[in-house]
Amino acid sequence: MSELPTAESVLPPAPGAQAYLALDFVNSALALPGGQYIDLLGTPEATNLWLTERGLAPADAGIQEMCTTQLRSLREHLRALFAARVAGLPVLPTALSAVNDALSRAPTAALLFWDEKNGPYRAAPCPTNEILDRALAALAANAADLLTGPDAERLTPCGSTPCNRYLLRHGRRHWCSIRCGDRARAARAYARRTQPKAD
Repeated sequence: MSELPTAESVLPPAPGAQAYLALDFVNSALALPGGQYIDLLGTPEATNLWLTERGLAPADAGIQEMCTTQLRSLREHLRALFAARVAGLPVLPTALSAVNDALSRAPTAALLFWDEKNGPYRAAPCPTNEILDRALAALAANAADLLTGPDAERLTPCGSTPCNRYLLRHGRRHWCSIRCGDRARAARAYARRTQPKAD
């Protein structure tokens, strides 16, 4: 059995992904040089691993293809919202509806439970069939927080082709990783060397 790729085994997290799970989520589909494409949500097993590593599902959640498809769909809607925010363009109503639908999937109030040994406590119930709804709601809420908060001004796409990741810009940095920064600088240097000299 081959080992499933993780985001960290491909590229380090983009700046801001540690603070915003939604940024990490939209970056779970990676376009790499040479036409390579890696989808960290490409299979139910990979999706379960991704969710487990981020505390959104237990390791034995048993994610099915239908769940994976729903997560990938939300990811594309969030990418559309991020792109609209960055470009200052009107948002697609379907993307906004998809996020609002995900936000409304999970109950927000923790219920009261009673443990015979330790007494009362509050917790959100999470039967297995609600794991996906809770993950979708958590990801959508985190994206909404990012898009409506002060960090939204720092949201930018990686400036290195063909990378498709988003990051939170810090200073002048417009790359999601050292690898992308090096590639962009090398492309600029090559372009300068190959430009025809002006007479």
